[in-house]
Amino acid sequence: MSHTRSAAPTVPAAPAALATPTDPAASAAPAAPAVDRRAFLAATGAVGATTVLALAYGLGAAPADAGPDRPAPTLVAPEPVAAPPVPRVPYTEGTTLASVATPGGAAAGYRRLAEGPGWDRVVRRDLAAPRPGRADRRTVLAAFVQLTDLHVVDVQHPLRYEYLRVRSAGAWRPQEALSVAGAVSLVERVNSLPGGPATGAPLSFAMTTGDNTDNNSSIELDWFLTALSGGRITPNSGDPRHYEGVQNSGHPLYWQPDSALRDADKLRGFPGIPGFLEAATRTVTSPGLHLPWYSTAGNHDSLPAGCCAPDDPFLAEVATGGRKLELLPPDEAIRAYLAVRHGPGPGRKEFADLLRAHGKRARSVTPDERRVPFTRPAYLRAHLDPRHTGPGPHGHGYTADDLEADRLHYTFRIAEDVVGVSLDTTDPGGHHTGSVGSGQLRWLDRTLRAHAYEHVLVFSHHTSTSMDNTLPDPSRPAERRHSGPELVALLARHRNVRAWINGHSHRNRITPHGTFWEVTTASHIDFPQLARVVEVTDNRDGTLSLFTTLVESHAPHRTDFGDLSQRGLAALYRELSCNAPGARSDLAGDPGDRNTELLLRRR
Repeated sequence: MSHTRSAAPTVPAAPAALATPTDPAASAAPAAPAVDRRAFLAATGAVGATTVLALAYGLGAAPADAGPDRPAPTLVAPEPVAAPPVPRVPYTEGTTLASVATPGGAAAGYRRLAEGPGWDRVVRRDLAAPRPGRADRRTVLAAFVQLTDLHVVDVQHPLRYEYLRVRSAGAWRPQEALSVAGAVSLVERVNSLPGGPATGAPLSFAMTTGDNTDNNSSIELDWFLTALSGGRITPNSGDPRHYEGVQNSGHPLYWQPDSALRDADKLRGFPGIPGFLEAATRTVTSPGLHLPWYSTAGNHDSLPAGCCAPDDPFLAEVATGGRKLELLPPDEAIRAYLAVRHGPGPGRKEFADLLRAHGKRARSVTPDERRVPFTRPAYLRAHLDPRHTGPGPHGHGYTADDLEADRLHYTFRIAEDVVGVSLDTTDPGGHHTGSVGSGQLRWLDRTLRAHAYEHVLVFSHHTSTSMDNTLPDPSRPAERRHSGPELVALLARHRNVRAWINGHSHRNRITPHGTFWEVTTASHIDFPQLARVVEVTDNRDGTLSLFTTLVESHAPHRTDFGDLSQRGLAALYRELSCNAPGARSDLAGDPGDRNTELLLRRR
């Protein structure tokens, strides 16, 4: 890996933008600066685990691609529109180039966050050498924002497995009750960005790369869609009058913010915050993204608990019912934890058996039908609901045809010579790791061939190293499932693929794959809670550059425990995530995984 540092490149005034709707009925469409198509065509040829910490209780088809002969889609040609005002020079304000929330104090205690120094931009020359003068020649091809692993959480949901915290601290996070306030604050940050930090080009869209929800719950899906499209969200389920979950259970295994109980987290320095739970379940108002946005599904969106095979009547009954398991004996928790981490489950039977065996231990809570697990058709219908269109496009990448064909993969137009491809990498057979079926893989190969003379950006939830699940799809048991290395090999055969952008690991990592870059971005639930701006440029010297710039939410770096406003809760969300027991310290990645310029040969 070869890294060099540089200042953010300068570019001339942003060129005119292009609006390129996915379908003609889209209410709004992404825009990106123009590219010289003739120059491009002349130069391009067609080429066929979570940290483990024990906490003692004593501590305070053919339908997949609508037939093998289905042609790759023909995308609508863009129409020119006026570009919005954007900065004429690169900028750093509001990004991690300027400052980063940084913990102070001893590593062993509760650490307060403050504003720390920013992260420099690193030039990575693994796949091409940088050439002098490129900043004065380059043309912007695309500029957009990636959001990933928001994990909008209903913390009172009966299917949650907080009880595994006795074996793995990461099974429950103290910050989770504030996920909606945190997601809205991230929306506010994206709205505040005046353009691409490296080029000043207008941002044309945002893409979520999965785990938008946490429990495959219908109420969480509504909260997520409202957060991104705009509206009011009351992050409360069950009894509307008060909270019913582990944080007022009196169990010392969990942080009890409203109680004087010396629980396990308070013994580590966590504060008592009277009124926390009332504030956490209070209505939040989201402005919605001001950009068009697209959606990619993750395993937590598609599978109950993020790992169980879907369509189980018993799990649906538990999800909507009046019993919530909050504690397990340590030996039982260890067995369940190992099944989640290393086995092909817990699947329908394992998880159901666990809940049945310990039903008498469960707490009585208020039943709520809104917690029912959503199916793939329900997920698609919710995206197509006009209430959630926001700035568009209608369906956020999904169409009525996708609903009819029962598929979650699609293409969309980013700019005149740039195409986006969204994949569905969740294995319907269950488990948190992923794969793709043969039908989707054939569709992807055809799509890349159909756009051989254009730049292609691929989006998915899972990474190349987390696609090792070959459990059969229950609805297509004869269809083969394909791993991450197989997907890398396919993408590498198509020289028009420039980047594969994903999430899932909750860690920043940027990996070269010979002809394209794999860009993996950290989550917005675990510290450091980041999203990523991506800008693609043609340097007009035989190379392309992909600029990546990380951004935090709009919340202040410093937290005031007495400020329980929407903004104050978003700041607390970040600080609690920094202090969560068992939280990994490597999720920010190395400098070359953060703010970068990634060089590529243009072929």
